[in-house]
Amino acid sequence: MTPPDVTGHGGLALSTGSGRRLVLATALASGMVFLDCTVTPLASPAIVRELGGGMSVQQWILDGYLLTLSSLLLLGGALGDRSGHRRVFVIGLLVFSVASIACGIAPSTDALVLSRVAQGVGGALLVPGSLALIRSAIRPEDRGKALGLWAGMSGVGSALGPIVGGWLVDAASWRAVFLVNAPLGLVAVWTTLRHTPDARIGPVSGRLDVAGATAIMVGLSGLTYTLIETPAHGWSSWTVLSATVGVVGLLAFLVVEARSSSPLLPLTLFRSAHFVGANITTFAVEGAVGAAFFLLALQLQQSLGYTALAAGLAMLPLTVLMLLLAPWIGAMAQRRGPRLPMTLGPLLCAAGLALLARVVPGAGFVTDVLPGVAVFGLGLAITVAPLTAAVLAGVDERHVGAAAGTNNALAWTAGLIAVAALPAVAGVHSSAADPLGHGFTTAMLLAAAMCAVGGVVAFASIRNPQAALVGSSPACASPNLGQAAPTSC
Repeated sequence: MTPPDVTGHGGLALSTGSGRRLVLATALASGMVFLDCTVTPLASPAIVRELGGGMSVQQWILDGYLLTLSSLLLLGGALGDRSGHRRVFVIGLLVFSVASIACGIAPSTDALVLSRVAQGVGGALLVPGSLALIRSAIRPEDRGKALGLWAGMSGVGSALGPIVGGWLVDAASWRAVFLVNAPLGLVAVWTTLRHTPDARIGPVSGRLDVAGATAIMVGLSGLTYTLIETPAHGWSSWTVLSATVGVVGLLAFLVVEARSSSPLLPLTLFRSAHFVGANITTFAVEGAVGAAFFLLALQLQQSLGYTALAAGLAMLPLTVLMLLLAPWIGAMAQRRGPRLPMTLGPLLCAAGLALLARVVPGAGFVTDVLPGVAVFGLGLAITVAPLTAAVLAGVDERHVGAAAGTNNALAWTAGLIAVAALPAVAGVHSSAADPLGHGFTTAMLLAAAMCAVGGVVAFASIRNPQAALVGSSPACASPNLGQAAPTSC
């Protein structure tokens, strides 16, 4: 069946079956990408028990995915603008689904990491298209409601994902966590092809910035390899080479973006102190969240003896607080401005992470785990929705899309770097009695310091101009926190 063509007809009504199925397909697809960041740490202990490896392998299982996802995200959006978001979205879904099967049948950790890299490529293609499809296909008067429905469905998936993932690890195998993506992805592909309108896209000027995408991937790859492998192997010729390649790649990216007529990252955005401050806060908070979630999932299972399901349930209060409070906080920030919640939220996150530093062998759930998770979740609920509003308030209307995409990519990159760097800086190590060692406590305190820095930067740089009080949407929240990716908000 040919999907409805809405060109010239204003778009689909959300009340129609095609409109609802479009929202379902995009929420399902993007939800799989987000959840693979949160479920993988729960599965990592079971993976290394079967395939072997230590901390560096567990880092690569997550960072291999984040590497291609973060570095290609802006390119994926640009490809959608030129080739059609539905086409790129479907290709991304197929790549993600096939790569998920490869993850599920991987015979070794090397094969698994390579498959995770391929998963990230698929995610980078489909994530920008998920909201772009809603914006292009749903009629204007229904888009706000459609985005809210999309965010709500993503939120429910975020709440259930770690629990279902933990249950799959315990009841079946870690392989089931990846294999379940394949049928879900195929359902999303079928629904998209059958019900998503083939809305036409106007001409896009400028050449595709392939050089910029290549430079940032090379730079982040070199940096990630150095951060993960140096603690295990020292400063060998390979780690020195990777560090050099990483620095050169990142510098080359800045040069390419400064000279490109159609850059993936318009450097002119950073002329705004407000925009710079909001993105520093994003990087600090998202990095702390990514590393803390990764290490806490390992600590609960490997040091405290939790099952994968129990570890997922232990983190449930965080998601519940996000679902209950984030929309209300977003509405308040829309009326009063983002400065106060963006200052208070990261400071509460810091307090929660400091409490989680006490989660060591012998710690109790009610006395140690729950208070930290609850305070951390409260801080995140206060932070996430105002963050996007603050980012968009720092640029003029012409650059809203680029600003949101930049902030989204920066958020994924922060998680990538923090997961690679924080265990090494904190001295996390493996031992039979205490798998993460004393480094876990140090890592949580460092993550707390990162959040505190984010709050201080927000207080110093974020203002509440009139532009910050209109147009923000709780649906456009931070990707690493299980909310909507803001690429197209």
